[in-house]
Amino acid sequence: MGNLRTAVVAHHLAVEVGGGTFVVRMEDLDRVTSSPQWASEQLADLAAVGVGSDLEVVFQSNRFPLYKEVIERLAAKGLTYECFCTRKEIRDAVSAPHGEVHKYPGTCRELSEAQRTKWRAEGRVPAIRLRASATAHQLGADDVVLQRNDGVPAYNLAVVVDDAAQGITQVVRGADLLSVTPSQVHLQELLGLPAVEHVHVPLVVDENGERLAKRHGGHAWVNLRYCAELGFSGQEVRVALLNSWQQGSNSWGVASHVATWLKSFL
Repeated sequence: MGNLRTAVVAHHLAVEVGGGTFVVRMEDLDRVTSSPQWASEQLADLAAVGVGSDLEVVFQSNRFPLYKEVIERLAAKGLTYECFCTRKEIRDAVSAPHGEVHKYPGTCRELSEAQRTKWRAEGRVPAIRLRASATAHQLGADDVVLQRNDGVPAYNLAVVVDDAAQGITQVVRGADLLSVTPSQVHLQELLGLPAVEHVHVPLVVDENGERLAKRHGGHAWVNLRYCAELGFSGQEVRVALLNSWQQGSNSWGVASHVATWLKSFL
């Protein structure tokens, strides 16, 4: 429901306020968490609340060759490097005293060829990171992953490439992605791509402050189909979600009280 509210707000800002075009993109790079069924359900939910895409829906899983071509261009300019760090090593580094939260500590940025050879001999497969400039780092950018160690292009690269390819001028998304925006802006600049306006909206949370946008887990059942079982139409859900955002209410309260929450914004 959290993601659905973000989509409703995005449609409102793009079409009803801005008089523009609303474009939906399926960011299905990770085949473990994304599937054709998941994509179909997402698109059906959007259609049910009246915010379907005005243009053909782009699936990122079909665009791997394009992303890899862009990575090769950046590598040819010396703007990438191999990273052999494990997730645990990165977590330990950023949790250390004076560690910068959420930022990669640069462990592999200046590895020698001998060090890289050693890691490969131990069976480590590298990810590919952006070599962000010092100025970009000062503005909040990071050496973000461009390609995971399983060969899959990473989110931060894919969205930048696709925003330009699709002619996107405004992106509306959850506030949890605010921290990656400087890195995406830096990538746009390095690739000579048009700037994009980023709008970040508050997340919908429960009584414990936990977001309701999870595909799996404790809130997976809080979805549009459950709202329909309670007697709410897609249009009513849309109105309630938009009104909750306009009134600055981001707390769902107790997740089991779905009907009460929806009625309070109708």
